[in-house]
Amino acid sequence: MDINSETKRPSTISNLPLLASQIVEGFISGIHKSPFHGYSAEFAEHKLYNAGESTKHIDWKLFAKTDKLYTKKFEEETNLRCHFILDQSASMYYPEVKSPSLSNLDKISFSALSIASIMQLLSKQRDAVGLSIYDEELRFQATEKGSSSHFSMIYDQLEKCIQHPQVNTKTNTYQFLHEIAEKLKRRSLVFLFTDLFQPEVSKADLFEALRHLKYNKHQVVLFHTLDYKTEVEFDFDDTPKRFFDLENGSKIDLQTQQIKKEYAQKMSEFIQELKLTCSKYKIRYVQADIREDFEKILSTYLIETQKLKS
Repeated sequence: MDINSETKRPSTISNLPLLASQIVEGFISGIHKSPFHGYSAEFAEHKLYNAGESTKHIDWKLFAKTDKLYTKKFEEETNLRCHFILDQSASMYYPEVKSPSLSNLDKISFSALSIASIMQLLSKQRDAVGLSIYDEELRFQATEKGSSSHFSMIYDQLEKCIQHPQVNTKTNTYQFLHEIAEKLKRRSLVFLFTDLFQPEVSKADLFEALRHLKYNKHQVVLFHTLDYKTEVEFDFDDTPKRFFDLENGSKIDLQTQQIKKEYAQKMSEFIQELKLTCSKYKIRYVQADIREDFEKILSTYLIETQKLKS
């Protein structure tokens, strides 16, 4: 790929709602092996029965299916506000993928498909969805709504992110997390997809921007989206490599084995510090490896929504 051109790239990642539906169907079909045994669209309108609560609203039909006690939620209990934040900077288009597929994705495609898959579950529950997309500018922002036309508009924006790379665009995570946090007025479940590559901002400032997302008692999940094999472990073969900085166009030639140990150590230290900071601010940190499937993403969503609705 010519990193100095900005054109629509060939992509098999289209019709996001259909692909996301297939991902969700596969996830739910295998869910009996997970802690979410018994999950279905109707499960979204129930919560686990707690000892001491009134038995008046226990759903005995669901008990017969799952062998667990659930109580029905009232309409106002089922409505959830969910806001997705997507980093669209040039580094999110790594690695270069000539023929994208569900098992061969760059970071932006993995993130967009993750969001679309969660949206499939949200649509079944009649919940409201919002989306913010940023790089060096705030490219797109939509407040939370639950209409089918609103969902379609967000799917379209996600497809545009995949198909139209932002070349040589830097990341301004620090500025826009603050700006987005100020605009999220009502309590929401916030999902952030980013690689957090922002060398021009101190870690302290970056962590403060993450903390700001907790404003107004939002429940925040950071999906730290990386190709862990190459970006964390720096695992390449022994041949000389030329690395391009996707955000400023610079390049450098390296023997990767000469710096692998030091690089991996520094990345490990940064990730550990990030995890500790997220724990301190009660932000859920999730390692989102683009070489893995979407089970961790969807499982995290289910866990967090049950926390918010319980």
